[in-house]
Amino acid sequence: MTASKGERPYLRPQVDPLMGLRTPDDPPWDVYLTGTVFLDIIFTGLDSAPVRGTESWARGMGQSPGGVANMATALARLGLRTSLAAAFGDDHYGEYCWDTLERGEGIDLSASRTVPGWHSPVTVSMAYEGERTMVSHGHAAPPEEPAPECPPRARAAVASLEPGVHSPWITQAAREGTRIFADVGWDETGAWDLAGLADLGHCEAFLPNADEAMRYTRAECPRAAAHALTEHVPLAVVTLGSEGAYAVDGRTGETAEVPAIAVEALDPTGAGDVFVAGFVAGTLADWPLADRLAFAGLTAALSVQEFGGSLSAPGWAEIAAWWRRVQSLEGQDPAALRRYSFLEDLLPKEAAKPWPLRRAVPTIGFRHSA
Repeated sequence: MTASKGERPYLRPQVDPLMGLRTPDDPPWDVYLTGTVFLDIIFTGLDSAPVRGTESWARGMGQSPGGVANMATALARLGLRTSLAAAFGDDHYGEYCWDTLERGEGIDLSASRTVPGWHSPVTVSMAYEGERTMVSHGHAAPPEEPAPECPPRARAAVASLEPGVHSPWITQAAREGTRIFADVGWDETGAWDLAGLADLGHCEAFLPNADEAMRYTRAECPRAAAHALTEHVPLAVVTLGSEGAYAVDGRTGETAEVPAIAVEALDPTGAGDVFVAGFVAGTLADWPLADRLAFAGLTAALSVQEFGGSLSAPGWAEIAAWWRRVQSLEGQDPAALRRYSFLEDLLPKEAAKPWPLRRAVPTIGFRHSA
């Protein structure tokens, strides 16, 4: 069943990156996505990985909606009208996740549902040494698929491809003119066969990381892998970790590469989702390829300075605060500043809040203003 738990979502004032492109005939949503919502419990400030037979104390802890909620929140905070289809447990965790996404982030959940007797999947993430280790628990998904047979009209959709799995909603959405952006997880089968990604042919853009891209293409370097991927999808974007990202548009032959922004990482949970969200926003706004890559990398870099995949996703206030801050620092590379000068015409003109900003709350039950 489809459920609605609260009043009309509260939408925070924010930049609309598509303001100049909107028309009365537009789809109701900018981005549609579906998947599993987890409750994430994140421990940060660990000096090392937990050692067997000992107790480790973390200096920080937080909870937030995770899984597909990471992507949905990142998209909504960038001003995109976001619709999510997901199943929610009828426990306190499920209620917390629903309330946080609908009322807190303004995400449309009209295609989502609450499942009686099904408890929310949970992931515990431990961040240390710039990496993370996760332990998850959850039962099989409810019998009905969370994705409707006919997804709502949207400019774009974000899909996570799985080897050997065909998702009919992707075919339907693409047929209706929705632009599909896809990422992919680790191939547990070890085959790394692009033919096994059944829905890749419906996608406009594919955004794997360097390791995934090289394994799928058998290329010797990530940049060669990106070029090889354009034989299967129009636009290939390969993330290079600390080196940044590289993209190839196979339709025009255009390439772009941007370096990563150096930050002190607190928790990398959800950074990949935030990168995809930033790239989707820039693409829908018709920005140049290099600007899209730079913006995606910036949003991902800002996210790792907070704990929690979804609650750490930056909005325009955080982006504006960062931009004002870096311009005020002495010794900045002028070329690097020019790389982000496109932000000037997008950001709120009012005084930015101090940076970095703290948004995530430490546990269920506390309220905060942001």
